Amino acid sequence: MNSLNIKQYHDGLLVSGLHDFSLPQILDCGQCFRWTPVGSNDAHWQGFAMGRQISIEQQSEDCFLFSPCTPEEFEQIWAPYFDLDCDYGIIKTALCCDPIMQEATSYAPGIRVLKQDGWETLCTFIISQNNNIKRIRGIVERFCELFGEAKDGGFDFPTAERLASATLEDLAPLRAGFRAKYLLDAAQKVSSGEVDLSLIPQLPYEEASALLQKIHGVGPKVADCSLLFGFHRLEAFPLDVWMKRAMKTLYPQGLPQEILPYRGIAQQYLFHYARMHPELFE
Repeated sequence: MNSLNIKQYHDGLLVSGLHDFSLPQILDCGQCFRWTPVGSNDAHWQGFAMGRQISIEQQSEDCFLFSPCTPEEFEQIWAPYFDLDCDYGIIKTALCCDPIMQEATSYAPGIRVLKQDGWETLCTFIISQNNNIKRIRGIVERFCELFGEAKDGGFDFPTAERLASATLEDLAPLRAGFRAKYLLDAAQKVSSGEVDLSLIPQLPYEEASALLQKIHGVGPKVADCSLLFGFHRLEAFPLDVWMKRAMKTLYPQGLPQEILPYRGIAQQYLFHYARMHPELFE
């Protein structure tokens, strides 16, 4: 982040020097669900994350307007959220030792793995099961409007404590189907401390995954998505339908050893590449 040039602009910040940073590639690659493009413009997105509503608009190749945003909010919230202290150029250079990963990273070189709120990510990936991105976004939006606190021009993500007191009938307007009972179980176990999310960053990966899988409806895939996108556990490697196809077709012998230190980030390049190239699996 030291190489960024940050200037106040009205109620926002102009941030230049952002590399390996594409709004549509980051925000529409299946890792988050509360961001939408403004109109038909892929260079301008708005969203609600980390208790804040914000608009981000690309001004030039490496310059973006974050608004509303103060220097303190950028440093404390948005720079960590977008993992700006990490040099993705170095990671991509390491991944490109493999020709398949070279093609995947070249296809979407602006992907970054977000550092989202752990509880929110757990819930959104419970909702994501056997679902498509458009419908996931709709359910998440209704979820926040129904149970979230009105804040900052939008709705904050519902807390586990607020949700734990709800019933299945209360969740009926979400139209979440079988996922509703899993959301309630997650809320009850997190709010009671049976599943203590504050332990996740320090636990060994296998123990962290097992802790999340105490929740009904959370299997290895949802646990890995939560660990990767909500707790930035880069050793997690979620295997959904697309990734199972990709591994079977592109890596039948498993990932090359050189990729393993970055497997969580490699997964996201590969997932997006596979999803955008279904012809690979025909």
